[in-house]
Amino acid sequence: MISLNISKLDLHYGAAQALRGVSLEVEPGSITCVLGRNGVGKSSLLRAVMGLQPVSGGDIAFDGHSIARLAPHQRVKAGLGYVPQGREIFPLLTVEENLRTGLIVLPRAERRIDAEVLKLFPVLKDMLARRGGDLSGGQQQQLAIARALMTRPKILVLDEPTEGIQPSIIKDIGNAIRYLKETTGMAFLLVEQYLDFCRGLADRVYIMDRGEVVHAGPAEDLDRPEVRKHLMV
Repeated sequence: MISLNISKLDLHYGAAQALRGVSLEVEPGSITCVLGRNGVGKSSLLRAVMGLQPVSGGDIAFDGHSIARLAPHQRVKAGLGYVPQGREIFPLLTVEENLRTGLIVLPRAERRIDAEVLKLFPVLKDMLARRGGDLSGGQQQQLAIARALMTRPKILVLDEPTEGIQPSIIKDIGNAIRYLKETTGMAFLLVEQYLDFCRGLADRVYIMDRGEVVHAGPAEDLDRPEVRKHLMV
């Protein structure tokens, strides 16, 4: 069964159409990467998946059931985790408090910080009492991912997780994604600009241009000149 099936999705901002018949699949236990130039609709696609932007056509199915009419918190409860572009952590809350905000969707008896997540990002364990706003950009990104993992997702949706991050932490994030895929079977849908990051992680890639999918295939396709041309500025 396909974990996430996006079918012929249309999305408008007023009279402007941001997505045009976008179809995309995320297989269980796979990493799917969406690439493209700035402004082609990648973030709009993820916002549609999470219910943060209403769609004007098409459907989104998760584990075989349509979620197109569900509110964002209902999609998180169903098993979609989300790491937005720009991280959007709470700067005045401590690291621990930020993590606990991800527990709200769980039954009260299960609302405890997962020690395994802190093992993935050990720097956070040492900073639980520090305010989120005092962390570096890379540490905030790790916090945003850890907060999303607190919801115990089946699919983790990430919007440009490497943006503005130093290379050492990009490597840590990549290792964490790969580890979660291999040990838990979690699937990932991520939007990225960093070609090498996707090439090293993805099982399947989609390339968007002007609100449409212009290429879909295995990650190895990124080495083909006729595919890379879609990413050239």
